[in-house]
Amino acid sequence: MLHATGFASQGKSTDVNDGLKLKDAYITAAVRCAPPGNKPAPEEIANCSKFLDRELPQLRRVKVVVALGRIGFEAYLNHLKRRGLIASKKKYVFGHGAHYRMPDGRWLLASYHPSNQNTQTGKLTEKMFREIFVKARKLAET
Repeated sequence: MLHATGFASQGKSTDVNDGLKLKDAYITAAVRCAPPGNKPAPEEIANCSKFLDRELPQLRRVKVVVALGRIGFEAYLNHLKRRGLIASKKKYVFGHGAHYRMPDGRWLLASYHPSNQNTQTGKLTEKMFREIFVKARKLAET
């Protein structure tokens, strides 16, 4: 999808040296492990928060954050709380396609996670996922 919407130089990557280049994009993860049942416990999410806290401040030109899944969405909001940029998460409600202008000027855009569970059941379709990255591009241009 990143390639289809202009954020990556090619549609498939199988090796670190295969030429894939991201364009105006950075990928990170809120959770850095694969817990049993692929459902991280709150403690596991909290344990990984230091990675986001270290990475995100270095990304000074970010205009849009696309959060894949509720865990990614909540992790980003928690990061903003730890930095003192928001006092509460109450007004930021997760939903596919929900988007919010954050106090630092960045946009937060929510998407269902592209897991097999969501794509195989049709909860997240290819069209829905494409629309997220088209919207991300448009928000980045505002």
